[in-house]
Amino acid sequence: MSATQVPNRFSIFHHGLARGPAYEAWREGICRGFCRLDVAPVGDDRIDCRNEFTQLHSVAIATPQGHSARFARTRALLDDGCDDLVMILATRGKVHVTQGSKSIEVTRGQMCLTEMNVVGTADLTQIGGFTTARFPRRLLLQVAPSAETQLARPLGGDLALSAMIERYSALCTELAGDLDVGGQQAAAQHLSDLVGLVLGTGAVKRELAARSGLSKARLDLLKADILKNLDNGSLTIEAVAGANALSTRQAQRLFASAGTTFSEFVLEQRLLLARRLLLHEQGAGRKVSDVAYTVGFNDLSYFHRAFRRKFGVAPAEMQMELGRRH
Repeated sequence: MSATQVPNRFSIFHHGLARGPAYEAWREGICRGFCRLDVAPVGDDRIDCRNEFTQLHSVAIATPQGHSARFARTRALLDDGCDDLVMILATRGKVHVTQGSKSIEVTRGQMCLTEMNVVGTADLTQIGGFTTARFPRRLLLQVAPSAETQLARPLGGDLALSAMIERYSALCTELAGDLDVGGQQAAAQHLSDLVGLVLGTGAVKRELAARSGLSKARLDLLKADILKNLDNGSLTIEAVAGANALSTRQAQRLFASAGTTFSEFVLEQRLLLARRLLLHEQGAGRKVSDVAYTVGFNDLSYFHRAFRRKFGVAPAEMQMELGRRH
């Protein structure tokens, strides 16, 4: 068992027999420290599981990885009074979930809404994996008033929306440590809005689709894709939009709503990355042309002009300043 703690994100894992001090420490960490769940093996006497946990304001995201762990809300644990709602999203294969006497199977891209005040389980196995988001009941009901009618059954016929929820959950986990309280609250609301689209019906869905939180979540994902592909000198808005199941026009509108354009955002981020590389200690002897091509510029003269316009100095001058400081 090992754990690494940061303010709102930590990971904890156990690989081995489901007994002994290491297992009990891991089990208690799961039960009392975050998930309010008991943990046992699936099928044999061994646990193979690593959990990534993120506390995003009032929303808790958990991503277990491995091949053997049963997460159980037991009758003894119900005494804590928690009545949160939990969305379980199958990320691979088939996942077996129970709620009371109900047995539910969700497959890749499907979801199941469960509640913490009911005995239940979710199995991580070789054939199925999942991620979860736990919401205060009041928060989710504010977004989707009919959520409780969707409990304990497979949900999610829209694979693009399911993929978006999965990716946004992963993005929240990745960035959680860098978000202030306001940023965490906004991200939690955006994730709630996305889940609300799965749970809502009719007018509720139309209202959620028009909310700014949903647009901001989509824009966050577009930006994340761009940042991961800055080195691609042929990156286009068509490619980024298509990867996010959006039309080019929809993507353009999302950037416009933030007061920028795709091209402006890409240029800004490439220049900022170039500056970081030039100012890095290892950048002192690096060729400026190498930095330019690394961050996705195909035209070296354009890079020089854009860099000077942005920072007031040429790239080489900024690099020389780093050398003088050392």
